[in-house]
Amino acid sequence: LFLPSPPVINVEVWSLNGTLIDLRSDYRRHMSGGNLTISGLDRDQDTGIYQCTASNKWGSLLSHRASLQFAYLENYKTQTVRSAVNVREGQGVVLLCGPPTHSGELTFAWIFNEYPYFVQQDTRRFISQETGSLYVAKVESSDVGNYTCVVNNTITREKVLSLPTPLVLRNDGVMGEYEPKIEVHFPDSIPAAKGSTVKLECFALGNPVPEISWRRTSGVPFPGKVKMRNSNAVLEIPNFQQEDTGTYECVAENSRGKNTARGRLSFHAKPHWLQTITDTALSIEENLFWECKASGKPKPSYSWLRNGETLTSETRVQMENGALTVSALNLSDAGLYQCVAENKHGVIYSSAELMVLASPPSFSRSALQAVLKALSGSQVSLDCQPQASPPASSLWKKGNELLQKSDRIALLPNGTLRIANVTKRDSASYTCIARNQFGSASTTGMLLVTEPTRITLRPTNMEIIVGESIVLPCQMACDPALDVSFSWAFNGQLIDFQRDGEHFERVGGTISGDLMIRSIQLSHGGKYVCHIDTDVESLSASAILVVKGPPGPPDKVSVEEITDSTAQLSWSPGRDNGSPITGYILQARTAFTVGWQAVDTVPEVVNGNLLTATVVGLNAWVEYQFRVVARNSVGVGEPSPPSIKTRTEDAMPDAAPTDVGGGGGTKSELVITWEPVPEELQNGEGFGYIVAFRPAGAAGTPWTRAAVSTPGASRHAFRNDSLLMPPFAPFDVKVAAFNDKGPGPFSSVATVFSAEEGRTEIARSVSAAQIEVFWEPLPAVPERVLGYEVVYWEDDTKPDTVGKVRISGNYTLVNVTGLTGHTPYYLAVAAFNTAGSGPQSVAINITTKKPPPGQPPVNVEWSMTGSLLTLHWDPVVATETESPVTGYMVQPEMEIRQGYSDIDMVRTDKNNLELNLPASDNYLVQIKALTQGGEGVGSEPIHRSCCHSSLPSLAYYSSLIDHDSTFCSSPEMFLMLLLSQRSSH
Repeated sequence: LFLPSPPVINVEVWSLNGTLIDLRSDYRRHMSGGNLTISGLDRDQDTGIYQCTASNKWGSLLSHRASLQFAYLENYKTQTVRSAVNVREGQGVVLLCGPPTHSGELTFAWIFNEYPYFVQQDTRRFISQETGSLYVAKVESSDVGNYTCVVNNTITREKVLSLPTPLVLRNDGVMGEYEPKIEVHFPDSIPAAKGSTVKLECFALGNPVPEISWRRTSGVPFPGKVKMRNSNAVLEIPNFQQEDTGTYECVAENSRGKNTARGRLSFHAKPHWLQTITDTALSIEENLFWECKASGKPKPSYSWLRNGETLTSETRVQMENGALTVSALNLSDAGLYQCVAENKHGVIYSSAELMVLASPPSFSRSALQAVLKALSGSQVSLDCQPQASPPASSLWKKGNELLQKSDRIALLPNGTLRIANVTKRDSASYTCIARNQFGSASTTGMLLVTEPTRITLRPTNMEIIVGESIVLPCQMACDPALDVSFSWAFNGQLIDFQRDGEHFERVGGTISGDLMIRSIQLSHGGKYVCHIDTDVESLSASAILVVKGPPGPPDKVSVEEITDSTAQLSWSPGRDNGSPITGYILQARTAFTVGWQAVDTVPEVVNGNLLTATVVGLNAWVEYQFRVVARNSVGVGEPSPPSIKTRTEDAMPDAAPTDVGGGGGTKSELVITWEPVPEELQNGEGFGYIVAFRPAGAAGTPWTRAAVSTPGASRHAFRNDSLLMPPFAPFDVKVAAFNDKGPGPFSSVATVFSAEEGRTEIARSVSAAQIEVFWEPLPAVPERVLGYEVVYWEDDTKPDTVGKVRISGNYTLVNVTGLTGHTPYYLAVAAFNTAGSGPQSVAINITTKKPPPGQPPVNVEWSMTGSLLTLHWDPVVATETESPVTGYMVQPEMEIRQGYSDIDMVRTDKNNLELNLPASDNYLVQIKALTQGGEGVGSEPIHRSCCHSSLPSLAYYSSLIDHDSTFCSSPEMFLMLLLSQRSSH
């Protein structure tokens, strides 16, 4: 058996024009890594076709051909002076360039008289880049002079000049007009390679100067890529493709006539593979057939190489149009083959390896299973497919007995043994023996026939409530020799117990595949299939699980009809989720409710068969949204989407204002107040209030009425100077609401006092948190006045939340405390008695003083000498928003059994002070700044002990540390400081 090996290249050789290059005797050529390097290139010795042959132990391959050509441009051979060209004015002329011997692409230009004056091409003059000749359609007197052809090699950049050619005018007259004569034209047939750039030249002589145009005889217009150059004398077609083929026509025309030139462009392409050959391994004496196909124009020809050598047809080897047939392969046919497709535009190669195999039988990759299990009554196939070249013949043995064909036993041509309707008696070892001319081999396997598997407990159809858990049973009995596996599918999809372990778990061990489903959801309803797989068969059992849950949300809730207090709704039912819908709950919400609220309906109970109901008890002129919730025996489901917003019709108010009261105001005023009716109870547009009053106890007196058209109003002051309303007199008052539909009911009657006589009120700011208020008292009438109250607020809009200080008796002064510093306040005073508060005085405005500084005195230093306590501290500096410091207060306190007792406070306008304190007592001393806004924040207390009267305070050492942070750089440093200071004192 010949096996492929890694493609290690052992030998590379190069040939030039079919002849091997002997690198050993060639000092200019050498090879490195397969690459051929040539130094000192020589045109005569090195021009030609190069090809590399690579070889290893499996064969040889030829590389693509490489052509090496040398570009050059020789000088013009020794020339005599060129003859003058004599023409008449108006006649056309051609000046020949005649380039010297060369190789490589050339370009041409002409010098007129002397360098650097070059002939400029236009409609009258043209230089052919094919021949180099200069064409003048119509000679003019200015054309007379010497013309030199300049030849340039585009590869070598070499340049040569011809000898000048004189152009002379004849003196025998001027040439008359004549029709165009095409002097530059292209061949009748032009092959063009795919992707190349094609240039067609066309130029005519004539008088007048002819105009050049181009067309395709098929009438197909030129694509956008086609360019016209040099006054239309050159037609350029880049990237030539199949669709560019056809007949092209050049037309030269003047007033005397026209002439044409035609040529056909044909498409040519180098070969391109359509079908290649691939590596093939065949047994000895088999037949090889390879075919390669290539496209190209002209049509490619084919040849075949084996190990780099050209194959020729013989008895066993046939080649025809790209197909290779080799009959009765032998070992010598093995090797590397190449199919070669070639036309004049190129050559391509397709390579493949042919391995000819000759080996004895081997079961290394196709041995029988050690144990093959089969179900009793089934059909069993044992394959005998050894690797062998040529293929081997085979026979079968059961134990030591040679098997023969029978009714149940079939020996197939490919070596397979087939036994039908197997029984326990067929359990045995089976051996396949294979032979060919190179040897023999065998493989043995055991056939074990088992009894059928039975499902002993199947899952059954069930109904269950959402959220519960169940177990679907799946149990079986099987032959102990079999391996068993269980799996479950839900609605056709295999259950992934790792991914879906939150709800699904398989329980029961090896002989049971029960499925536990926890916390069942509605989505778990469907078909469950238990699959039991053994070595020899597969069984399944299924059950339908119906999951019941609360109903799904109803849909399409709409308002069919609406009044000022009712709305008729309709809806469509949602899913019943396995349990019939038993009823519906209707809910509503407005801009005035918190969330959704259940509403009253007609009928009172909406059963599951109804899809319409009327909502009652709605407020008039309110925008509502409705939704419906279904319920069944399991529970209440999700609500429906809300209906569109719908407004009830308007109606007269049906709610009266509440909390009617009043009082206060100015002289001759009756002030009536009430709690405004909420917007949801106003029942329509044009909402307002009707205020009615009359003297208290005057039952027969008509009510005086006034209308208030502001919906949010909560107060009305009635004033009538001609009525001479007595001060602080009781009145019966009531209030009703109205809208565009009419008035609503009146509130219950309340008693309200008219305004008192005016009083004078004075206030002064005592500090940042206190205002002192005093006023003139009412005449002393004990049965009418129980006391006074001071009402205060921060802004003149008199918000609902105000402060109030009430004092009983005939006092005329009160301190309002707990205020905010530097803030304007409004204050008013009113009397009160058992009937309530009377009218307020005219409000006055006063601003509290700025607050004291928030910074306490700091850096307090003190010392004690005998009974003399010396204090010093840093001045307290107030900010712009704080009251300036006017002085300081030093407050000593003497320690007693229950705490400390105040001693007389000491004031000073300096930041130092000396105090005489008895040395036998303990004291606590604190310093505060004094301002118009009150006392400032106290300093840290100073504790003066009777036992250490001569030692500085902790504050003293703290001040030292504040001034110099190095004192606290370490505990040792601070301790040294402490000891030294105490020692010095």
